[in-house]
Amino acid sequence: MPTDLVHHIALTMVPHIGDIHARELIGYFGNAENIFKARKSDLDKLPGIGEVRARSIKEFKDFKRAEEEMRFIEKFKIEVLVLGAPGYPKRLLNCYDAPLLLYFRGKADLNAEKIVSIIGTRNNTDYGKESAREIIEDLAPYKVLIVSGLAYGVDSIAHKLALKQDLPTVGILAHGLDRIYPDENKTLAREMIMNGGLLTDFMTKTKPDKQNFPKRNRIVAGISDATVVIETSLKGGSMITAELANSYNKDVFAVPGKISDTRSEGCNYLIRTNKAALVSSGKDIIDFMNWNQLPLKHQPQRELFVELTPDEKVIVQILRQYGITHIDELYVKSGLRSSAVAAAILNLELQNVLTSLPGKLYKLL
Repeated sequence: MPTDLVHHIALTMVPHIGDIHARELIGYFGNAENIFKARKSDLDKLPGIGEVRARSIKEFKDFKRAEEEMRFIEKFKIEVLVLGAPGYPKRLLNCYDAPLLLYFRGKADLNAEKIVSIIGTRNNTDYGKESAREIIEDLAPYKVLIVSGLAYGVDSIAHKLALKQDLPTVGILAHGLDRIYPDENKTLAREMIMNGGLLTDFMTKTKPDKQNFPKRNRIVAGISDATVVIETSLKGGSMITAELANSYNKDVFAVPGKISDTRSEGCNYLIRTNKAALVSSGKDIIDFMNWNQLPLKHQPQRELFVELTPDEKVIVQILRQYGITHIDELYVKSGLRSSAVAAAILNLELQNVLTSLPGKLYKLL
């Protein structure tokens, strides 16, 4: 948890500043506190920021609300996951619009080896429920983390079936952790906290308004290896999630249904347009993902007795201290010229000391 967490929270509250802009600003200024201290002239000259966003940052005064959120976090022992920091869901780092902050309550490993999102209609049929049961029972021996949206229908069924199979399950919320929606899922949510958890990028006092659900869906799509769609109409929220998963280059699966059933129109469309692979069981997913072979992870071996230059030692020390770090932070924290940082990074990569991640992020191997 960064020492300037209050400023991170405040940054998510600034009008016109979304996750993409926040990521760019922190990359440039090094941390959230420096963004609020920056001169307006330095802010508005940055690409993509401009006059309106710069003014929004300088005019922001509601730090008391951010401090109130901090008190809630401390009282209920909420884990705050900051983009790029250890513990942040690594799969989301590949998403261009990854949340700057995530609020988590639970025990699940959000970087589990295998994660599958299971989504679908709120008005499922017995066929949809049975399909979910068969898929989750097949996935159970492989210790897959099951993710969904804690909504009525397929979402709730997936969470309940996962708990029944003793699989961890995480619900992604379209509101803050001070409430549960729908109310009927409060008992389910408590069970999930003990074997899974609840995750959101929304602050407390945020209501489950309609516009929040597409934003929630990007986390459902991005945090997993694969998304499975079980019954959805052509315009269902699950279709948004499936499209997002495709945009993140994630694997998408769909359970086919009757051509006359409107609740299967979306699944049939995804299959017909090659936006999803047809599945009839969890075994299909295991085979497609090549999880049945359980290959040993291969980690590139660092060269033995590597002799580092002074510049390389500086970069390694920063990565040891801060974990995953953006290139702009390396510039700031190292105090080296940009050309020296670039040269050091290249040499360290060639020696298998560090590796690059999407978004100009780096970490030690």
